[in-house]
Amino acid sequence: MDAKSLALIALGRTLQSHGFRFVAITSTTHRRVLDRLAGPTTLESIFGWNRPFQREALDPIIFDLLEKAEALERATGRFKSRVRFATIGDLLFVHSAFPTAEQDAVFFGPDTYRFVRMLRTSLADLAASGPLRIIDIGCGSGAGGIFAARLLAGLSELILADISPKALAFSAINAVINDLPSAKTVLSDVLGGIEGDTDIIVANPPYLVDEDRRLYRHGGGELGISLALRIAEQSLARLAPGGRLILYSGTPIIDGTDPFFESLLPLLQLYARQYSYEEIDPDVFGEELDRHAYANADRIAAVGLTAIKRG
Repeated sequence: MDAKSLALIALGRTLQSHGFRFVAITSTTHRRVLDRLAGPTTLESIFGWNRPFQREALDPIIFDLLEKAEALERATGRFKSRVRFATIGDLLFVHSAFPTAEQDAVFFGPDTYRFVRMLRTSLADLAASGPLRIIDIGCGSGAGGIFAARLLAGLSELILADISPKALAFSAINAVINDLPSAKTVLSDVLGGIEGDTDIIVANPPYLVDEDRRLYRHGGGELGISLALRIAEQSLARLAPGGRLILYSGTPIIDGTDPFFESLLPLLQLYARQYSYEEIDPDVFGEELDRHAYANADRIAAVGLTAIKRG
């Protein structure tokens, strides 16, 4: 790792030692909180809410680490962190600053928390299994793969894959912060850059139609579900017999029907020994319904698929 990454690792561990906790929320809610009058400067206000701060309000050691990480910017006579941190239980993850407007921003929010809750349920019966190979497709911050790996005993290999170099840089840092230094990062479009079969594939791909085609939001196609379908197809083909795909995504519901599940069904009938599919949240990103892409949608639902390969 380069000096900037090492500085972010040291920063993350320093925040852990200070008991830092922060739950990342939706951008809309985050903006509403920022619009309120600012309270006292704390680690949470700097690295969670991403508020500007005076230099003297921050521990010099932490300020120095931000400088070494090149993650410090001036903001109206004060300073602001170019990264944020969020927690899931005892795990800590670095991700992009607010607002996540950049094309390659690495997002962390409510979908991440729903995803890891799904992983906990879907992997519960594997907790005492032997060595396993896990691939996190479109890993972003690496939260899914790291959380899954920490759940399982006897892990043999964790691969964090993404098409974004920035996401891979963040996920490598997060793996080390969370005591998984042997995790591998691979630049890969779905499974294109990864060889061999695997035991577990997890994925939380973007699922919206985004006019700016931001990597963390745009799911492809007219309905935003194309990437998730491509992940399902390649994953089911590449899983070892008895292997497991855990896919958290989203879909518009149109006239009461779920086009994502309808497209998935032939793949599941071909590859899966058994599967479960459910709506995890029936109504997410409701504001998107005002946009032309969702003119015919009743709602957008967060959905989860767990499929076990035949064999």
